[in-house]
Amino acid sequence: MNTATRDFIESHLKDDVRQLALQKFPDDVDKMLVLNQIEARQLLSKKVPSWASNPDLLFPKHLSIEQCSSELTAIYKASIINGGDVFVDLTGGLGIDSFFLSEKFKTSYYVENRKELCDLAEHNFAVLGRKITVVNDDSESFLSKNQDFDLIFIDPARRDVYNRKMVSLHDCSPDVVKLVETFPETSSRKPSFLIKASPMLDISLITNELQNISEIHIVSVRNECKEVLIKIELGFDGEIKYFCVDLNSVETHGRASLQYTENEEKSAVPTFSSVVKKYLYEPNASLMKSGAFKLISQRFAIEKLHVNSHLYTSDNLIPDFPGRIFEVVEFAPFNKKVKKELLSDITEASVATRNFPLSANELRKNLNLKESDKNFVFGTTLIGEKKVVILCKKI
Repeated sequence: MNTATRDFIESHLKDDVRQLALQKFPDDVDKMLVLNQIEARQLLSKKVPSWASNPDLLFPKHLSIEQCSSELTAIYKASIINGGDVFVDLTGGLGIDSFFLSEKFKTSYYVENRKELCDLAEHNFAVLGRKITVVNDDSESFLSKNQDFDLIFIDPARRDVYNRKMVSLHDCSPDVVKLVETFPETSSRKPSFLIKASPMLDISLITNELQNISEIHIVSVRNECKEVLIKIELGFDGEIKYFCVDLNSVETHGRASLQYTENEEKSAVPTFSSVVKKYLYEPNASLMKSGAFKLISQRFAIEKLHVNSHLYTSDNLIPDFPGRIFEVVEFAPFNKKVKKELLSDITEASVATRNFPLSANELRKNLNLKESDKNFVFGTTLIGEKKVVILCKKI
């Protein structure tokens, strides 16, 4: 990175990379480096803004940036772990999690089997003034030679060499189930493990495959489920605590929208309504992923529309409900007359379905509605298997 290349990058950060690639570059400017760094910083501008805005950092190709944690989720990880003496990130990647987690430890290791990423991490940590030892090795090999840690972080690869998504933690690389189970008892410390799992992985599969889980954090960013974080304490045999979190800003860190145990969900007694009342509630993505549907009704004193609909209603507004809240305009049975009787003067709406025979797109076509957030329409099922369409306004 010479001065000319660095200056060129700074002056073209907002350019279209594809158009920029067609231009002639000055002789002292590294064209491929420019294109790669501009594309990377554009991708990171919202995901990791503090890194994207630093002109001295260098970034790898697209895939590693696509797979890295966001700044919000990395800071959240740091907020849920205890500090200590020694920390290791066994799957270093871009180094975002290594950087934010290492702040709580006296000694930190970044382990990565790709040499290019190690070189970039070493450069970036130095630029950021963070002392982290970079090791070019695979996780199993590194752990066979080093075992004394307070925290071991693992973000296993979720696709195989054929780019197929893995459906089990056993299928990921490294195999975190085997790694935790075979961790040597000779270690002078009993480390905690923090595992970042895919948001697509079933929660019950995680609890069946892994032992000694103390906490599971289901983390969304602006209502999109991003990560499932699994905390493991070797020897722990208590009840798992679940935390459902939706992050909108740094200020929301540490505040779970719902915290519960498995027994609380099992013993919860939901209430049901046979009609749609004044307000309609749709849980956020983390709550939907958790499956704590009975507890949501009990904890927030709202009524469920159907055991499988996962929509809730009440006559009194619950303003701090963790999800979308709507004021109901009207609802009607789903039949051939519903468009004429309920939506005669409605031409645009955002349409969603929950426990309904049609998809959202199918219902939109059926009701002849254009996509818009001026109105909101839900197709769902009430107690007694009554199919209804609900017209509402978002609060």
